[in-house]
Amino acid sequence: MVRTVEWRRLSGDLLWILAVAVAYYATGRVGLLLRVVVEGAVVTPLWPPTGIALACLLWLGLRVWPGIALGTYLSIQQISSFQPVDIGIVAGNTLAPVCAYLMLRRFGFRTELDRLRDGLALVFLGGLLPMLISASTGTAMLVATGDLPPDGFWPVWSAWWAGDAMGVLVLTPVLLVLHRIRFPTDPYRTAEALALLVAAGLVALVATRSSLSLLFLVFPLLIWAAVRFQLVGSAPCALIVSVLAITAATDHAGPFAHRSLFEVMVNLQALNGSAALTALLLSALVTEQNNFCTQIQQVCEELADVVERLAPAERDQGPM
Repeated sequence: MVRTVEWRRLSGDLLWILAVAVAYYATGRVGLLLRVVVEGAVVTPLWPPTGIALACLLWLGLRVWPGIALGTYLSIQQISSFQPVDIGIVAGNTLAPVCAYLMLRRFGFRTELDRLRDGLALVFLGGLLPMLISASTGTAMLVATGDLPPDGFWPVWSAWWAGDAMGVLVLTPVLLVLHRIRFPTDPYRTAEALALLVAAGLVALVATRSSLSLLFLVFPLLIWAAVRFQLVGSAPCALIVSVLAITAATDHAGPFAHRSLFEVMVNLQALNGSAALTALLLSALVTEQNNFCTQIQQVCEELADVVERLAPAERDQGPM
């Protein structure tokens, strides 16, 4: 019986590891559709597998880390034949989300993202800081093998780091709120939600394809989504903005036309980072305030019940 239970647990873990590897590889193929070449190295402005990896670790724990390593290996195979030195890239891409998970867990991170501190933790401890590991390791491996000249280290490093960090900031919040996405029962709220999604797509498309400098138009929509629907609304909108901006940047269209690769990457990551931070932090702040107001209302209702129960007793006692 003990062996049977252990075998079932091992089989379950193996299935989860394979599922994570497949998800990592599939989203990696999507990310590579938007790849750019910096100093001869292939990088992506948004690397979705990092968001997948961190979300899976937050859901399932450290037992699925081999799936991240396997998914990284399969993704490298899509670019070129796997070389022994690529083991360093696999190690860096695996260690970065694992370190992010450990730091978030140490910080007391809640996947509900209903506190401002959780939003800040995901930004810094989940995205910006740990992705230094994958970017530094991967770029160092390219330089060590001669595939990248030493003077190209910083351009490739910055693009690698930004792509990995954006994968966490843009995709992880969407994954964490998937199970909470429900259409409102109120028909007016449903109409508002549909109007928000349509407006986000249209405005982001116009802003990223127009030759005018209209990228700032996406922020009122993100604020609308965060205030009215919190992360359930703002996270998908931020993802829409990011994907449309990346496609426009890779096509050198709209505000990204007639610019150098460096200028395109700076403008693109500034937009994606600002959109992700606006959606994530404002949603967490509004959710925290709403929860606080709800708690105050509950305390007031409980206090009113206590006063109502005490009032008849005082009337029955009458004046002394």
